[in-house]
Amino acid sequence: MNVEIKKLDLKDTDEFVDLIKIFAVVFEMDDLKMPDNEYLRSLLAKPDFFVLIAQCDGKVIGGLTVYILHRYYSAKPVAYIYDVGVMPDYQRNGTGKKLISHLNKYCKDNNFEDAYVEAETNDTQAVNFYRTTPISSELQATHFTYTFDNN
Repeated sequence: MNVEIKKLDLKDTDEFVDLIKIFAVVFEMDDLKMPDNEYLRSLLAKPDFFVLIAQCDGKVIGGLTVYILHRYYSAKPVAYIYDVGVMPDYQRNGTGKKLISHLNKYCKDNNFEDAYVEAETNDTQAVNFYRTTPISSELQATHFTYTFDNN
């Protein structure tokens, strides 16, 4: 299987939509309300956000989203991997590792300090996946969330 990795730009909104639909399946987001294309294009235009997709035969099969964080104690940015997902039929064939590898090369080539991702401890599939990638360290953390209902 020939999987290609691509960094999305402004003209790739349709591929971004395809990836979000994959995330909805992988993360079981049955109530997902897809943002409009204008909003998604505005995200792709931001200098502190980017998307990598994995394609097979021109079809989006997975991807990841990254927020670039700027820290006050280092001039080098950090890549925060927000979501990683691969269509179930394409999982366990190296696509996720290829996405992480491509991101790591991008970060190294663009003078990032590092890249990191969080996984909920009880999400054993995610934790086991990340442990198979060439991580530099693993920390145990508790994730606290504050949700604001701004209807």
